[in-house]
Amino acid sequence: MEDEKKSYQQVMKATSLFGGVQVLRILVTVIRSKVMATLLGPEGVGISNLLTRPLQLITTATQLGLDKSAVKEISSQYKQGDETQAYRMIAILKRLVWITAIIGAIFTIVFSGVLSKFTFDSYEYTYTFMWLGLAVVFNQLAMSNFAVLQGLRKLAFLAKANIYGSIAGLIVTIPLYYYLALDGILPAIVATSGFVFLFAYFFAKRTVKAHTSVTNATVFSEGKPMIKLGLALSFSSIIGLVVAYLILVFVRAEGGEIEAGFYGAGIAILNSYVGLIFNAMSTDYYPRLAAVCNDIKAVVKTVFEQAFIAVLLITPIVIVFIAFAPLLISLLYSSAFEPSVSLVRWGILGMVFKAVSWSMGYVIIAKGDAKLFTKTAVFFNSILLTLNVIGYYYWGLEGIGISLLVYFIIHYLGVRILTYYRYGFKMKAGFYPVFLLCLVLCVAAFGATYIEDALFKYGVLICLIVISSLYSFRLLDTKIGFRSLLDTILKRKK
Repeated sequence: MEDEKKSYQQVMKATSLFGGVQVLRILVTVIRSKVMATLLGPEGVGISNLLTRPLQLITTATQLGLDKSAVKEISSQYKQGDETQAYRMIAILKRLVWITAIIGAIFTIVFSGVLSKFTFDSYEYTYTFMWLGLAVVFNQLAMSNFAVLQGLRKLAFLAKANIYGSIAGLIVTIPLYYYLALDGILPAIVATSGFVFLFAYFFAKRTVKAHTSVTNATVFSEGKPMIKLGLALSFSSIIGLVVAYLILVFVRAEGGEIEAGFYGAGIAILNSYVGLIFNAMSTDYYPRLAAVCNDIKAVVKTVFEQAFIAVLLITPIVIVFIAFAPLLISLLYSSAFEPSVSLVRWGILGMVFKAVSWSMGYVIIAKGDAKLFTKTAVFFNSILLTLNVIGYYYWGLEGIGISLLVYFIIHYLGVRILTYYRYGFKMKAGFYPVFLLCLVLCVAAFGATYIEDALFKYGVLICLIVISSLYSFRLLDTKIGFRSLLDTILKRKK
């Protein structure tokens, strides 16, 4: 029982650490988004999204998934106590990333005209995309250093690198938007990428105690497993980014830059603000799961703990966003972004399903099952693209929100079936009553938003927020022992 409590506490420790990091990063993002929305309007937000989407796509496509595969290789060696081999893998990773970063920059420059025409239906942004090649280099180098910190489990340094990089980027971004308006979007993107890289490099350099020299022949021979897995992971990630990019371009083509701004704001809320739980957990979850991937009992235990905490943490957040979506969107952006409300309310319901499928889906990555991961990525993203296009074509932004909910349900069912038949994975029965009750609370909150009487509506919604928060706290307390931890902290202070 004590071991189980310690295991849950480890999950919460990493989640609270990186949840705190995500909260700070989100505060930075909120300020940046608010400034952009105020100074540049929906058009500026739309243009920024139309530039960052292809930037993310090119970065992911050319880095060969090394940021993910390297974590598996480094963490495996480090957990076994073989620091020499772990540092050797780090040396190989750094050499490979320099090669992929240069390739990414060249690709961006060569195809800048094509990217401008496809994204904006104009060659006006050709030179803009050329300069984005520099951001590609910064992004890849930063991600390789983050992979080193994550693989060596230096979570405190990883947290600091994220926080300092985000804050430094914000400090530069605000005056650029203020003085240059729309022309400040490009330098803001490049400067932010540069600062993130500098802090990631600084903390990674402090972490690696020994430096290993490797030849080019060694890089490609010993780095082959990393490249092979990375290619599969890269391909899968590329599919997701291509789909996101195509949806954004489709929205712009149908509704213009302003509508793309509304869409981008809604998706940012779902992925960044609400998705902070997943980002916080993945930092520690993936290395832990990769370390026990050959023991199915340990895998079931690890996934159960992760899904259990993820669902309980995200439920109150989902209900708060459902209840106060108009107010939150106005605070995060401006009242001009009200059309994003329906997208957020429908799409956020799917986050409860995502909490479970996300936890189970990492089993495929941890197993290194590249073929299955690739096939599932193509299949599920094809469904996402189809549903989003149909949803937006017929029902606009609300249609995208509905299609996201349908997609998350399909994804949950698909991952559950795949992991069961492929690996014999089966979630512990005790999880589903908790999951269903959390789902019922979220659906009840969504239904309450249709109550016409404002006083009664918000009375019901506030009650649901309180109930879900107390329920989550009570269950987490039984597993983690919040009260005992708090008592211990207070005693130490005395």
